[in-house]
Amino acid sequence: MTDAELRSIHESLRLAGPHRTRPIRFLRAERIAGWRLKLYTIATHGQTARPEFIDETLRRAPDVFGAWPGATGDVRHGVGFVTAHDAATACIALYYWWQSFNELHLQIHIGPRDDPRAMTRFEGQAAGCVWELEIVDFERRAWLADVLANPAGPDVERYLGRHVDTEI
Repeated sequence: MTDAELRSIHESLRLAGPHRTRPIRFLRAERIAGWRLKLYTIATHGQTARPEFIDETLRRAPDVFGAWPGATGDVRHGVGFVTAHDAATACIALYYWWQSFNELHLQIHIGPRDDPRAMTRFEGQAAGCVWELEIVDFERRAWLADVLANPAGPDVERYLGRHVDTEI
């Protein structure tokens, strides 16, 4: 990497400004189209995402997840989590589900902050921002401890009963 490229990276990071914490909140458990889901929000302005954004995020969930149980050979477990990230400039809905025992799958919808109904499916390769990845990290650890590596056997109820609430 050249000195000019490094200076450009440093400048873009400086322009982003200092880190500001955001509340990450577990709102509740949801049952949608046969799926058992944990609902989280991340908010830039307030303690939770705006109600109209949360409502739109949940309204889309049946189309994202589909009915469960699915077709024969479907290796999804009917278990996942949803994050409504009410970001500074956009509405970002993240839909995660466990599949094939140890895989976490994701679909993202994004749209303008002032109109959650205008979200569209994001086709990029994003894994998530630092706030979203806090939830993913917690959920990965909980799935591993409660379902995959639990000495007493898989305990989906215990997994579904655990959640994270923090400020990052």
